[in-house]
Amino acid sequence: MTRAKPPIAPIVPLIVGMIAISFAPILVRYSDAPVSVQGLYRMLFTVLLMLPLGKRQLPGLKSISAKIWLLLFVAGVFLALHFLLWMESLNYTSIASSTIILSLEPVFVMIGAYFLFKDRLRKLAAIGVAVALAGVIVVGSGDISLSARAFKGDLLSLFGTLAVVVNMLVAKKILERVSSYLYSLIVFAIAAACFALYNVGAGIGMTAYSGREWLLFLLLAIVPTIFGHMIFNWLLQYVKPATISISVLAEPVGSSLLGIVLFDELLSGFQLTGGVLIIAGLLLYMRSEKESPVEHERPAAA
Repeated sequence: MTRAKPPIAPIVPLIVGMIAISFAPILVRYSDAPVSVQGLYRMLFTVLLMLPLGKRQLPGLKSISAKIWLLLFVAGVFLALHFLLWMESLNYTSIASSTIILSLEPVFVMIGAYFLFKDRLRKLAAIGVAVALAGVIVVGSGDISLSARAFKGDLLSLFGTLAVVVNMLVAKKILERVSSYLYSLIVFAIAAACFALYNVGAGIGMTAYSGREWLLFLLLAIVPTIFGHMIFNWLLQYVKPATISISVLAEPVGSSLLGIVLFDELLSGFQLTGGVLIIAGLLLYMRSEKESPVEHERPAAA
């Protein structure tokens, strides 16, 4: 299909987005607030920042059917679950292990699309899946030998990744009827509401935090969300999804390097080996997607 010409060279926003998403686990680790509170304000502040940017699209809310609203609700719930599990994983395992496992998201999306939507599974993609999954096993094996706590963190990251996969597969159906802006706005708002209900039910305070914490909440909304994933969603108008997908490699690489510098989290041999296998598998997957005759638009993971 023919794509519009972008107002600036795509490489510029792509690099900005790749750097921005690498700071997500760093900001989560710096915060002392419960992850459910971090998730609440990350989503809430993002919605508030988005509102002035798309006022003209808001009337489109009236044309959304009840069925699509139900799908939007499901997408929002699973996005909140993703953040809750993945952000919590950073309290148990290393930044490198958590983000390496999270980078498997496009592979799981492809597997889900194969079973749910009968999307064609190319041989090269299947090989990539096998290699990437082998990498996860290597990372998990290293962490379970390190401690049960680290392995628990790996499992939380894995389940958090599966949650965002459900979100992405549902999004694929929604984006056939709803713009990317309205999709993000509504789903982020629903996710924020889910976090608020979770905090109330668990008796977690949502207001008594220092100025430092409020700054971190705001940075979580601005840096990895607005300057990260929202930029990737915008870029989908101008470049192929395969190009955006490669950005998934930036988070484990950038975050791991930042983890070494800021938290002295040196990489183990298992993490290096598993990370290389996962990246190799993702590259094979992306090459297969690039060669595919049909490209499906989907939002970047939040």
